[in-house]
Amino acid sequence: MKIFIDSANIDEIKKLEELGVIDGITTNPTLASVTGKNFKELIKEIFETLSSDKIINLEVIATDYDNILIQARALSALDKRVVVKIPCIPEGLKACKVLTAEGIRINITLVFSPLQALLCANAGAFFVSPFVGRLDDISMDGVEVVKEIVEIYKKYNYKTQVLFASVRSVEHIRVAALAGVDVITSPYEFIMDMYKHPLTDKGLEKFLSDWNNAGEEFIV
Repeated sequence: MKIFIDSANIDEIKKLEELGVIDGITTNPTLASVTGKNFKELIKEIFETLSSDKIINLEVIATDYDNILIQARALSALDKRVVVKIPCIPEGLKACKVLTAEGIRINITLVFSPLQALLCANAGAFFVSPFVGRLDDISMDGVEVVKEIVEIYKKYNYKTQVLFASVRSVEHIRVAALAGVDVITSPYEFIMDMYKHPLTDKGLEKFLSDWNNAGEEFIV
């Protein structure tokens, strides 16, 4: 399972890139706006921060077909790593079909049902992004929706990858992996929580204590 950071915060992106644990990022207009940075400069910093093998998801802000095409082509032309995020609306699906035929990778976002995901796959989407946390917010079972999407895609051998979005806890990441999704995109803090366990801390403390008590010198 690939791990993306869902952020436009350069410090967060840089820290996880240095750890070597992420495969890319997702951004959206909300995340970009809270940085207080000029959008073009922000994108330039992201490109410079991430290595050449990472995937960078950038989102259009248009909702009509013609301008979705214009914005998607412009974003894709910025860098070969870019996957363009388009909303799951009729104009977005129509644009996805055209852009995919041009070789532009599309992530259809704001997906909330298996039937929407089925349309996205038929339109040729590279990623489909079900928003699990937002479904949970309205007392729907977001994880179950994702499981149904994964099952449908496997049954019909779709190539579209399932990207588990709107992560609200480290537990979401665990269940996403068990559900068989292709990608998880998570805020920085939950990715950092993945490595934490009290027994790891306790075990390390004991290892170091035993070594110090032995009075040995390390080999270097």
